[in-house]
Order: sequence, then structure tokens, then C-alpha cells
Amino acid sequence: MAEALVVASKVKKLVKEAGLRTGGDYIDALSAKIEAAVKASIQKVQAEGKKKTLGVEDLA
Repeated sequence: MAEALVVASKVKKLVKEAGLRTGGDYIDALSAKIEAAVKASIQKVQAEGKKKTLGVEDLA
């Protein structure tokens, strides 16, 4: 993944507050999951062809 889609410091802070640590590849894997979810939403909206804005209802 070329660019992280999450704010690493915020994710790490949240994990640290739970008393855990993040592995070196965790942020990249999380970003990849977010990228896949966004792409799925884009495909859904484009297939429907009814709107131009992604909304919560487009998350699968």
C-alpha cells in the first residue's frame, strides 16, 4: 500500500489505551481493509447509477 488511509497515531493511541501494541504491519493491513470497503461502496453506487454521494447505507 502506497498511502495509509488511516491516521496511524490515532489508531495506535486507541490500541495503547486498551493496553495493547500494534504490530508493524497492522496499519497497512487496516488501510487495505478500508480501501477494499471504499472500493466496494463505489462499485455499489456506480452499479445503481442513482446518486453521486457515498453514504452509510453503501457500506456492506
